[in-house]
Amino acid sequence: MDFLSNDEKILAKEFLDQGYIIRDAANKDALNKIHKFVVNMLVKKGGKSLNEAHESISVNELNAFRLEVIKEINNLPWLREAYYQIAKPYLDILVGNELAMQLRVNLSIQMPEDKSSLLPVHADTWSGDSPYEVVVWIPLVDCYDTKSMYLLAPKAAKNLSDNFKSHAKGNSEELFRTIKDDVSWIKINYGEVLVFNQVYPHGNRINKENETRWSMNCRFKGLFAPYKDKKIGEFFEPI
Repeated sequence: MDFLSNDEKILAKEFLDQGYIIRDAANKDALNKIHKFVVNMLVKKGGKSLNEAHESISVNELNAFRLEVIKEINNLPWLREAYYQIAKPYLDILVGNELAMQLRVNLSIQMPEDKSSLLPVHADTWSGDSPYEVVVWIPLVDCYDTKSMYLLAPKAAKNLSDNFKSHAKGNSEELFRTIKDDVSWIKINYGEVLVFNQVYPHGNRINKENETRWSMNCRFKGLFAPYKDKKIGEFFEPI
């Protein structure tokens, strides 16, 4: 017997059909609390707004600043619970309510025309992640076009997988060229949350927009689902 509500069925089908879902943040207070902390760190650096961070931080300073922010936010005792609450009802449906969560939340900052912050096309399972993980990706600014990330749709991803030997002879740039017409560019605003299936190839390109992208990401998986290289107690923690 099926006990799922109609909304739950729609969400699950959407996730299976396109490899991701975008919904309103389930806990806006938690999101705003995280956002405020990150903005305050930028202000201390002399910046005014996240979108305009490139006006106060140089590309050469960017990675050191990003690592500093990651360190500070992960030292906050409330961060991981707040992050979880932003996506909790969607994780309940897609993954379950007995979960393991990544120990550290990550932060990406991508300035306009910055070639140093690129993430070549990849699937996380290609480098040791369990196929039972999902990524909760939270934008701290509105993200669109090249100021966002892309994801290869499930049907196209299956075709790539079935013919991977013919695609894998070149480098990641050549691989992207073969799939670029099939990728979906994620359009998502601050106040929304993206949950995507990291078994599907994804990445980003040079940010050609005139604003800086700020996004956070963290992996969740079923507590008792199989692990791969990233183990419980080392990379994940039960929540």
